[in-house]
Amino acid sequence: MTFSRADALTVAELLRTTAQAEILPRFRNLSAGAIRTKTSQLDLVTDADEAAERVIEAELLRLFPGALVVGEEGVSRDPKLLDGLGDADLAFILDPVDGTLNFASGLPLFGVMAAVVMRGEVVCGIVLDPISDDWAIAVRGEGAWIQRPDGSTSPLQAASAVRLAEMAGNVSWRYLPEELRPVVTGNLPRVAMAADLRCSAHTYRLIAAGHLHFSFSSSVMPWDHAAGWLIYREAGGYTAHFDGSPYRPVNRGGGLISAPDRESWQAVRDALLGSQA
Repeated sequence: MTFSRADALTVAELLRTTAQAEILPRFRNLSAGAIRTKTSQLDLVTDADEAAERVIEAELLRLFPGALVVGEEGVSRDPKLLDGLGDADLAFILDPVDGTLNFASGLPLFGVMAAVVMRGEVVCGIVLDPISDDWAIAVRGEGAWIQRPDGSTSPLQAASAVRLAEMAGNVSWRYLPEELRPVVTGNLPRVAMAADLRCSAHTYRLIAAGHLHFSFSSSVMPWDHAAGWLIYREAGGYTAHFDGSPYRPVNRGGGLISAPDRESWQAVRDALLGSQA
């Protein structure tokens, strides 16, 4: 079984039509009851997340009978869904609204993410920006590119390596262990700039396009990283867990750092974590 570029575009269009039907009409139009907390006040779910995931999952199962669909909201209800990722012949990992906190705040910085996994390996990644109405797409071994609805494309290329003091990146430290938080935040002045967009979709789009040099994430949930990891990899970038081990979507711990190459990764890792982790 293979997953082709044509298959990728089919899934990409599904994400777009669902965003237009279920997500964008609710943007800046959510009632108080349409926004709910999950684990904390910073971990939200909205009617848009749940409705979009239902539509996308149903259509994927129609298009690809027998596939496993692992959606962020589905896993919230049934964590055992994650257990099948390593063995499934074909699985889809969905984040129906990545950046829900931004979405619920009326900030147009959110995305829709889908990764395709075959027997534990990511073979396709798609990140839709519903506001700009385009996709970042990668198919394993075929590069990464921006795709527009009119069919035009442009290649994605990760930034070139620069000195640590010149690096700009996204640092998400919310889920770090308590003892590591002051270590990482205290080391942020060692890089040129560090922000947190609160949105993996846009973080990966930015690093894959070369607009940021690195990203640092304390959480490795597959819906946040599988699609973006492949896009960044196919754009020439390098990603590994804090301990240097390679990323796989079945991994559930260890944090992730992405940077232009192995040496840049090591520089960011040493600068922010030092001898910790």
